[in-house]
Amino acid sequence: MSHLHGDEAAGPPPRGRRGFLGGLIYWSLVLAVWGLIFLGAFLAMFARDLPDTSKLYDVHRQPSITYLDRSGAVVAVRGSQFAPPANIDSLPAYVPEAFIAIEDHQFYHHFGFNPWGMLTSEIYNLTHPGGSLHGGSTITQQLARNLFLTPAQTYRRKAQELILAVWLEMHFTKKQILALYLNRVSFGGGAYGIEAAAQRYFDRPAAGLTLGEAALLAATMKGPTRYNPAANSERAARRATVVLNEMAGQGFITTAQRDQAFAQPVHVSATLANQRAQYFVDWLDAQVRAQVGEPTQDLVVETTLDLPIQASAEQAIRAGVQAHAGQGVSQGALVALDGEGRIRAYVGGANYAESQFDRATAARRQAGSAFKPFVYLTAMEAGHTPTDQVVDEPITINGWTPRNYTGRYLGAITLETALAQSINTVAARLANEVGTDKVAETAHRLGITSTIQTDPSMALGAVEVSPMEMTQAYDTFANGGMRAHAYGIERIRTASGQVLYDHGVGLPPREPAIGNPALPYMVQMMRQVIASGTGGRASVPGYDLAGKTGTTSDYRDAWFIGFTGGFTAAVWVGKDNNTPMAKVTGGGPPAEIWHNFMTAALPRLAAQAIPSGTPQPSTTPDLIDDLMQSSKIPPGPDPEAPPDPAPGDTSR
Repeated sequence: MSHLHGDEAAGPPPRGRRGFLGGLIYWSLVLAVWGLIFLGAFLAMFARDLPDTSKLYDVHRQPSITYLDRSGAVVAVRGSQFAPPANIDSLPAYVPEAFIAIEDHQFYHHFGFNPWGMLTSEIYNLTHPGGSLHGGSTITQQLARNLFLTPAQTYRRKAQELILAVWLEMHFTKKQILALYLNRVSFGGGAYGIEAAAQRYFDRPAAGLTLGEAALLAATMKGPTRYNPAANSERAARRATVVLNEMAGQGFITTAQRDQAFAQPVHVSATLANQRAQYFVDWLDAQVRAQVGEPTQDLVVETTLDLPIQASAEQAIRAGVQAHAGQGVSQGALVALDGEGRIRAYVGGANYAESQFDRATAARRQAGSAFKPFVYLTAMEAGHTPTDQVVDEPITINGWTPRNYTGRYLGAITLETALAQSINTVAARLANEVGTDKVAETAHRLGITSTIQTDPSMALGAVEVSPMEMTQAYDTFANGGMRAHAYGIERIRTASGQVLYDHGVGLPPREPAIGNPALPYMVQMMRQVIASGTGGRASVPGYDLAGKTGTTSDYRDAWFIGFTGGFTAAVWVGKDNNTPMAKVTGGGPPAEIWHNFMTAALPRLAAQAIPSGTPQPSTTPDLIDDLMQSSKIPPGPDPEAPPDPAPGDTSR
């Protein structure tokens, strides 16, 4: 056998082995090829329906909506507000720097998107389910989205946003991109672009913005509605603090400049803050779009509002909240309707510039004893009369024992006295007798739209309702028993006069909701609430008035709802956080606010006596005749025997 020697024994070198450098080059080429394939597929999939970028500089003004009051006076103008583009060279350096600091601190170092920022944002979103999403978009991506795309949160839109961001970076300098961004983004409130925003919120050109104002505008980018400087000033101010800290941390400003900005409060334009009826216009805005769709031309909305009465309502709420702030009153709302359901005044809060939350319709608060008229009406319809004798004494219903506000019991009294003094035991006994489900049906028939629980406590107002609902329901007592449907839009037309919507067209006939003798019974009893009961502070001598106070347990909510012939107003006061006030009752601040409002409004209304409705057969004709006769306007309370203004409401 022969033996192999030397190289013959080793044989040829094994195939497929490469050195480290060769392997690195090989796999780099493989990854590059696959990357190009992926990129080509990515572009083919998402670039097919990219928007036309040739219209980059086209600015189309969105249509405006002009709101008029019932006499044709301008209430507000809503819609996109554009101003000539600001020259970025004319702006103080800290204006664009504020946006870079908070929105994209790597703006000058990326090519349209920031992979690391996108990755960290995605990790955050995955590890914080249910929280607010972190977007990770650069200024260039935001510009691409604003210029060409919709805000829809889809993978296709995000992919197209990346493609367009790269396209923008290839065709424009960083300075041009920043200028386009500042002049095209939304700042909330219909203001588009830094110039329009500066004029809208601060009554000054963008070139004159202070450091604090620039930070406040940059803060709106997180959410133009949520951080609107006029509507949500506290939230916007907190976000502006973050902006200033970021600017200092990134070296755009010194800590001394930051501290100086902190020390100088930023004030929103007094013109904007003092605009009338902004809660009302906000409420109508969605209704306009529901009726005519998204506007494609300028619109005029003729509303039911009466601006002089609205001004009186806003003044009454503002002054009342300020006057009783020491008692824990921090917010209020007022809604006023005429007998047809037309909204004459609408106040959703004490100060629109400080809080945009609408307490007139969006808030649901417990009604307290203001709910008792629905209990008594149900009893009147079941055969009771105001002169029926009842006994105010302790009572227990299914283990629940209501007690009176005063802690005392009056013994034998009439139903009229029981309502005037807001006696809890009597209301609870009545509701149990007629059935809480029947009481709920009555309240819904009159205009309460919220769900009503039928536990025994509902008799004392353990029901959450809005001021709008309560005004609508009480309006039935004011207009002769007809069901009132509150509304604020009479007509919507184009600026050229074409009518797109008319409230009166196709409107079904109004339906009676309360008949006789129940209606005159209720009117008479509710007159006594003001004349001799818990609502004495609401009295306006010389007018036929009726109403009811309401106070919830622990003094969390206080109401006064009252009416004259064909006009009803509801007042609520409380705290947004639903914590107790300092023994504030419906017979206190709410009745006082209602009195001040009605004192100003009644002469303008030429108010009439409260109508008694259409007579129907009754077994007590003499009592009905007496009640109808009493609907004539009384001369007012005897100055020698004034009603007790301070017993307060008795609901607990």
